[in-house]
Amino acid sequence: MVSSPSFPLAEALRKEGLSQADYDEIVLRLGRAPNRAELGMFGVMWSEHCCYRNSRPLLGQFPTTGPRILVGPGENAGVVDLGEGQHLAFKIESHNHPSAVEPFQGAATGVGGILRDIFTMGARPIALLNALRFGPLEDPRNVGLMEGVVAGIAHYGNCVGVPTVGGEVAFDPSYSGNPLVNAMALGLMETEEIVRSGAAGVGNPVVYVGSTTGRDGMGGASFASAELTEASLDARPAVQVGDPFLEKGLIEACLEAFQSGDVVAAQDMGAAGLTCSCSEMAAKGGVGVELDLDRVPAREDGMTAYEFLLSESQERMLFVVRQGREQPLMERFRRWGLQAAVVGRVVAENVVRVLQHGAVAAEVPANALADDTPINHHELLAAPPAEIQAHWQWSEAQLPPADTAGITPAGQSPLSWNQVLLALLDTPTIASKRWVYRQYDHQVQGNTVMPPGGADAAVVRLRPQQGPGSLLPAQRGVAAVVDCPNRWVALDPQRGAMAAVAEAARNLSCVGAEPLAVTDNLNFPSPDHPTGYWQLAMACRGLSEACAALGTPVTGGNVSLYNETRLPDGRLQPIHPTPVVGMVGLVPDLARVTGQAWRAAGDAIWLLGVPLAGDDDADERFGLAASGYLEWIHGLSTGRPPRTDLALELAVQALLRQAIAQGVVTAAHDLSDGGLAVAAAECCLASGLGAQLELPAGTARADRLLFAEGGARVLVSVPPAQAQAWQALLEQAPLSGAAGSPPACQRLGRVQAEALLSIERGGTTLLAQPLDVLGLAYEQGIPRRLAGGA
Repeated sequence: MVSSPSFPLAEALRKEGLSQADYDEIVLRLGRAPNRAELGMFGVMWSEHCCYRNSRPLLGQFPTTGPRILVGPGENAGVVDLGEGQHLAFKIESHNHPSAVEPFQGAATGVGGILRDIFTMGARPIALLNALRFGPLEDPRNVGLMEGVVAGIAHYGNCVGVPTVGGEVAFDPSYSGNPLVNAMALGLMETEEIVRSGAAGVGNPVVYVGSTTGRDGMGGASFASAELTEASLDARPAVQVGDPFLEKGLIEACLEAFQSGDVVAAQDMGAAGLTCSCSEMAAKGGVGVELDLDRVPAREDGMTAYEFLLSESQERMLFVVRQGREQPLMERFRRWGLQAAVVGRVVAENVVRVLQHGAVAAEVPANALADDTPINHHELLAAPPAEIQAHWQWSEAQLPPADTAGITPAGQSPLSWNQVLLALLDTPTIASKRWVYRQYDHQVQGNTVMPPGGADAAVVRLRPQQGPGSLLPAQRGVAAVVDCPNRWVALDPQRGAMAAVAEAARNLSCVGAEPLAVTDNLNFPSPDHPTGYWQLAMACRGLSEACAALGTPVTGGNVSLYNETRLPDGRLQPIHPTPVVGMVGLVPDLARVTGQAWRAAGDAIWLLGVPLAGDDDADERFGLAASGYLEWIHGLSTGRPPRTDLALELAVQALLRQAIAQGVVTAAHDLSDGGLAVAAAECCLASGLGAQLELPAGTARADRLLFAEGGARVLVSVPPAQAQAWQALLEQAPLSGAAGSPPACQRLGRVQAEALLSIERGGTTLLAQPLDVLGLAYEQGIPRRLAGGA
């Protein structure tokens, strides 16, 4: 007969986020009632944050192998082969809930955590990116969240000495009170010895290194697996406090230790702290770990086993070290001013055994914590939810008439196309993010080739770190980007997720990089609601299909569910489903890297992708449905997003990379929020050069030509001297459409010295704006709102 627990069970289950069924399963596996520390261990390890109990069945469909993939899902980070003896480790993770409660430390420790995932693999961190989502800046609380998050990212990245080189920021009411903070990091390796996390070697010592353990971050994994409420605002003990200067020493000490050959396995202590690191190392290695808490460097007196095991104090690592080599290794860490102590040993039985004060404080099978964890099965809706199907019924015919002068949105005053473009450039999601990235040190380490705002993807020099090559200029680089059209995903998760992958690959191609692999961060509301699970399942399906078609396997990532806020009236406000795609690519020749700025007056401007048609067409690959223009000008977030043509994406991107490699294309910028007009304006503002564009005459709506989204479309500029070479490339490229349709390339105009963007159609000017006017709207969109402007 199983004895009853020695603590109030209902209260403990609520605190740990466990159900009665979970508890019954724990009792079955242990053959007895768990003690309070053991229940806490199961609580964090069986949380969605640690075991993906709602999403794991969906993740198995992702393509995870490829010729360049060295390490796929299951390790601290993915690793791809860059050739020439260089490997790239990369990963993205979320810190959403902590950032909602304590934005500065929540975001800062998110950066610290993702960096540890990278250097735990044996890679030196070389770059950081982030994907951020906030509610409208008209709400002072959202302003405070944004200011705190950006300051936290800047503080940690700048102090630790890793450049923050890119990212994206978007705004929507669904993120009010529940911001998204996704941090991505890249690291360079020049050794075949990738550090793994599986423990091995019975009798080998387990060594704790880094900072001390305190009571900060208690229960962070369980906290991250629940909805946010007003009470969550008082949950600051669940938010960790980071020390970037200590982490800098930890980076150097770890990389030195890995080179010694004495480290058998390494694991960052992130979510669930000692519990997670011990159980995962044991489970992956098919062994066990015995841990003595009396040896763990403690920051506070009187800590219980429960507190030691669930603490998420930052800048801590756990190593398995070759027996007899622990003293030299610990001395190495102490020279860097870090704690180092033997806290346990590897044992043969597959168990995590925890000792304190000479007695067993907890003993749990390692596989029960880290491998054989519960799965929540959900029934997938047989058809899209009714509210989604209703959105799909919308068509452009429901918009007010549009002519060459402009449009009169329902219930508003008439707007000229000049006014529409200015309004879009002023919209925070489109507007310049200079206020954000000027706070980041993007030049530290001296390898940043394309700074934030200069191109569609960040580019970092692959400077050799060892040998005579480290003194020579690097010829190759790595490009990285994060993307997610969350508005599209909300209206069609499958199409939106496919578009996220396609846009990420297109952005890499715009700088001349070959897309290699993906890390994803699936930010979603509760899967317990049928619509929420349908969104998650359809998005995973779209990601899988697009990654397979574009040849970009998934090497790992993160799932963050229950991103929703309980409002004071009891209603739940879910976020837009936001599957952020982080993608990396290889730049073969840094001398050919292309930004979005026009290079010279007289260069021809071409549109690649689905061409503009003068007359009305039913091409569902691009349009105004789900567009930024529809939402921010007409106040409508509706319609079915355009269908991603993956074959066309492959063809356009291959042509783009080839043209950039040959020096034929000198500027490239993909069409995203705001469509053609916004993309052209951004190219002009980046260069100070104007542009003259001529759109095809006919019956097609002017706003469709100007502001439609989708279509695998890219604006490029071609110098006159390269016109013949460009034509030769176009003739070779598989860009021809179906019989009777135009090819997927179209000359639209030219770059001009005059600082003016003008777009005409059939001899009539649709819009003409000086660049200083466009620039004022674009640059002040965010600062004006942060300062309280309307």
